[in-house]
Amino acid sequence: MPVDQRKCIVTRSTRSPQSVVSAVMLFALWCAASASATAQVALPCIEGDLACIVKAWKASPVLSRSYWSSMLARPLAERVGPPSDELLVYLNLDNMGNPSFANRPRQTSVTPELRADFDRAFASLPPRVRKLLGPKLAGIFFVEDLGGTALTTTSFGGRFRADVAFIVLDMQVLAKYTANSWATWKENTPFRADANVKLDAIIEHADQDTRANAIRYILLHEIGHVLAIGESFHPPWGNPMPTTNQVQTKYPFTWLSWRPQRESGRWVGAEDNVFDLRPKVAYYRTPQLGLADATSAYTMLANTPFPTLYAATNPFEDFAESFVSYVHTEIDKRPWEIRLSRNGKLEVSVKSCWAEQRCAAKREMLRVWLGQ
Repeated sequence: MPVDQRKCIVTRSTRSPQSVVSAVMLFALWCAASASATAQVALPCIEGDLACIVKAWKASPVLSRSYWSSMLARPLAERVGPPSDELLVYLNLDNMGNPSFANRPRQTSVTPELRADFDRAFASLPPRVRKLLGPKLAGIFFVEDLGGTALTTTSFGGRFRADVAFIVLDMQVLAKYTANSWATWKENTPFRADANVKLDAIIEHADQDTRANAIRYILLHEIGHVLAIGESFHPPWGNPMPTTNQVQTKYPFTWLSWRPQRESGRWVGAEDNVFDLRPKVAYYRTPQLGLADATSAYTMLANTPFPTLYAATNPFEDFAESFVSYVHTEIDKRPWEIRLSRNGKLEVSVKSCWAEQRCAAKREMLRVWLGQ
């Protein structure tokens, strides 16, 4: 992920034991940076003790569905608040075992105004989304110094089958942005700056360009990860790479856009022949493209089933981005537009793909699933 995690918004992907154990193997090559703050809980391991970190991480009670039984019995609105000590320990171990994160999550003070913005965002979710979320969301928890805007992690029932997930939000980062300023920042991260080119992202009309609506959009993306649990939209996060036949027969949403390469352990875009820049699209990391390439990237994107550029990074973000884009534009009738200007003159305007044939198959799957 990107540059300075303490200053930038980063949406971290869903985590599972398998994915993090792989990440921590890089730890031995990393000289740990000093923690930006001392955790507010006693940790079972010291910095750099890889064996202890892995063991304690895997044994965390928050990775078990049974830990969340009492939370799951509550109404959705009551599954929101500060993290437990066990969750804080888990989050710190998670960061200690990942070479990209020197941050040490801790309890945070949420102002009444910021909490009101979150509550407005959460209460505005479509009824169908809230209904689907009920059995799968263990809770939403507020911290600071997470190392990103948001983190979604799955917990497991019998036989390590993902059952539920929890979302963690860095409220101090969320406090800084309105909807359009956050979206503009995010959509610029794959590109190096260019004085002659400007990229703007519009996800709300001017009178609705609020902090609450920034939180809402970010929350919907994370909810997309939660709702994918147990569905056939993509393979379970962190599982071994499936075969081509498994993807084609079990995960038709993924098959529309992705092909597995088991030898390399990588996913290849099904439309890479018409979108050869796709492998260079890297959000929240060192950009591999310049803003001068953005016009070509978005022109190529328009020939694929990807609703956003971020969706083109992997099958898991493809579904989460498709979900938030569909809910935001089709159900809630809100705007989504990328504007590219060169030397002050509008060059490209890209809008939602859901009325276009290229996204028709994904649109139908989401329409049926969401009961429209």
